[in-house]
Amino acid sequence: MSKFISYITAGDPSLEKTKEFVEALSEHSDLIEIGIPFSDPVAEGEVIQAASLRALQNGVTPAKVFDMADTLDPAIRRKIVLLTYANTAFTYGYEAFFRRCRSCGLYGVIIPDLPYEERGEVAPFAGQNGIHLITLIAPTSADRVRTLAKDASGFIYLVSSLGVTGIRSELSVDLSGIVAQIREVTDTPVMVGFGIATPEQVNAVNAVADGAIVGSAFVKLIAEQGAAAAPHLSKLIKELTFHV
Repeated sequence: MSKFISYITAGDPSLEKTKEFVEALSEHSDLIEIGIPFSDPVAEGEVIQAASLRALQNGVTPAKVFDMADTLDPAIRRKIVLLTYANTAFTYGYEAFFRRCRSCGLYGVIIPDLPYEERGEVAPFAGQNGIHLITLIAPTSADRVRTLAKDASGFIYLVSSLGVTGIRSELSVDLSGIVAQIREVTDTPVMVGFGIATPEQVNAVNAVADGAIVGSAFVKLIAEQGAAAAPHLSKLIKELTFHV
């Protein structure tokens, strides 16, 4: 059965509301990505960049995100994957960062700007604390796909398109070809993200991979509905996962 991962930015419009939104999404999400706001989120499109800026203006910090996570039900915490940038984790201290992830009971961490060649500086701290350090594979990875995939943990985040995150009308990358290369070296689940925002796109992804990741559609809804977004998020995720 296909999996589904949702994404929201922590602290937009507040950490109290982030907790409420996570709880609203948890019933129909196998995992939930929570983005730690960062001043220069290079992998993100305009929607998530704006959410990150709003959260930073609200005074959200990594420590406060961890404190919010501590207040969630343990079953929900085990579904959480933090998305952070290398400078944030480095400044916090890799060892302390992953130790804090463990104390919260989290599932994994995504660091989109961590080069594969530097992964060895971070992975031991993740492993020691039982936290999956998620591998990203992009359409430009080409002959590196098998190398990137062979040591993957938790799930593989397969980027569906070139560029940054954001809602797109169609997915143009040959996902099935990349998934085939990945499956030559690992049975780690392949989840596809970037640009997925409709039930039709979710179904198309599920036909070739293990599941879909949806972010900008939820973040856009929060931008539109603000503190009242929870029921709208519940409605959208039900529509997106109807056939999952």
